[in-house]
Amino acid sequence: MPSDFWSPVRLSLEVASLAILFVVISGLITGRFMANRKFKGKSVVETIFLLPLVLPPTVVGFLLIIIFGRTSPIGQMIESIFQQPVMFTYWAAVIASTVVAFPLMYQSFKTGLEAVDKDIENAARVDGASEWKLFMFVSIPLARRSLISGGILSFARALGEFGATLMFAGNIPGKTQTTPTAIYIAIDSGDMQMAWLWVASMIGISFLMLLCVHLFKE
Repeated sequence: MPSDFWSPVRLSLEVASLAILFVVISGLITGRFMANRKFKGKSVVETIFLLPLVLPPTVVGFLLIIIFGRTSPIGQMIESIFQQPVMFTYWAAVIASTVVAFPLMYQSFKTGLEAVDKDIENAARVDGASEWKLFMFVSIPLARRSLISGGILSFARALGEFGATLMFAGNIPGKTQTTPTAIYIAIDSGDMQMAWLWVASMIGISFLMLLCVHLFKE
């Protein structure tokens, strides 16, 4: 195995693991807030949450540059705190992966919560459970299949993110070069051996992720 094979694979797994942490936390919060709730403008809010699923990756990357770029208020605040811009850094890759993976987690978990038997939740309330305990010890366990499936699919999506990562984080070997961007560069430079190795690794990991989803649904 070539010595430079593992760096993009390891970086992809690290980025996807961090992204899934943020995705699960944000998915739990937003899914809990939006499930079984009706309010004016809900359709607009949900559409915004799900937009990264349908937007071209270059559009997502462009928006991330606008939001976190050096000329934006958020970008300037981050640079003043950490003494460096967020673009073309490890964390830029994490942000890009988090944004594109979030809709899968949100939609899956919200659907799972909406399928929970309301009689069980009401019984817990009658027994004196607070909304926090109800959510943690009743709703989440009952919706665990949706939570796990959403988490696995989100991890796979974060692992395979390419376009937004390339625009926002760049392709710096050992720093922001994930496996998808490494494949692109390898093909562009004619290094088909490395391209095939990275492609095979991505297919293998993605296959295992999807297999786990199907096993949890059975």
